[in-house]
Amino acid sequence: MPGYTLAPDARLTDIVAEIGAALTFLIASAHDFGFDAGRLFVGGWSAGGHLTATAANHPAFRGGLPISGIFDLAPIALCYLNEKLSLGADEIATLSPLHTLSDRLPPLRLAVGGDELPELIRQSQAYAEAAQARGLPVRATVLPGHHHFSILDQLAVADGIMTQALVELIDGKD
Repeated sequence: MPGYTLAPDARLTDIVAEIGAALTFLIASAHDFGFDAGRLFVGGWSAGGHLTATAANHPAFRGGLPISGIFDLAPIALCYLNEKLSLGADEIATLSPLHTLSDRLPPLRLAVGGDELPELIRQSQAYAEAAQARGLPVRATVLPGHHHFSILDQLAVADGIMTQALVELIDGKD
């Protein structure tokens, strides 16, 4: 669970770079930590969901579980959250996963609560649909009855939807 510098102490560009550096460090240290460098899966919630999607282009990334993430930064620039982030047009364009889909993307299993803000649901569905239209292995699941915080409880459910999605990623089942 890598930490990162929070805004406003760092720009979002720098935060994304910190996550990339953390993944590079993990892969270089895989032997020391005792894990297979070829099987690096990333997950994150809220801002971490966004960071998971941006990290998907890292060469070591094999799959991810973005939870309640932001995939289009343009709406953030229009609300109070931008007071800390100070997003510029260049960061919105280059750091919005919805608008920077590559032709190669490891499998992603997005999860969002059905009782979350409509914008979070919309963005998760829009990102998954855009990726699927390009033939990329991305799926979104809306978990009914869950909000931004209760959705994390589903990771503790052994046969829950998010646990199953994570197991499928690790087992290589698209």
